[in-house]
Amino acid sequence: MSSVNTRLVDTNLAETDLSPIFVDAYRGSFTSMLRWPQLDDFWALLNQQADNSWYIYAVGEQPPEETVTKDVLLNFIKEIDILLRNEHDEDYCGIVYADDKKNPSFIKIFDPNNLGVSCGFSDNPPMPGWILSRLQPVELESALNPPNNRRRWWNKLFK
Repeated sequence: MSSVNTRLVDTNLAETDLSPIFVDAYRGSFTSMLRWPQLDDFWALLNQQADNSWYIYAVGEQPPEETVTKDVLLNFIKEIDILLRNEHDEDYCGIVYADDKKNPSFIKIFDPNNLGVSCGFSDNPPMPGWILSRLQPVELESALNPPNNRRRWWNKLFK
């Protein structure tokens, strides 16, 4: 996924709409850390690869405009691991997904208290609780479900 791994360095990109880039990455192919030992290995790898080029996005909050420091990223990894283990009382993990297990650039972390139908098929799958990304995030709910879609439906209904 070369387009996902490409870092946005060109300052002219700040003036363009980043929605398609981020949404394409969000909709890309992901692999789950199904078992807790796989998540342990993944966190260890991410700790080794940690740098100052990651965004931490709590979905539903305002997307960050700047990357976090390596120390903030490492602390987030430690704290999210504690939260996941305390609140996902299963013998499997299966709620952390990465675009590439060996060289990740986009990671989805699902909230154990808002899983809905995260396994299997759903017309309306839950959004992750958090995203770690080397791409600058956009407000995901609006990017995936533009607010005018209902208005267009409503207008067509009464024409």
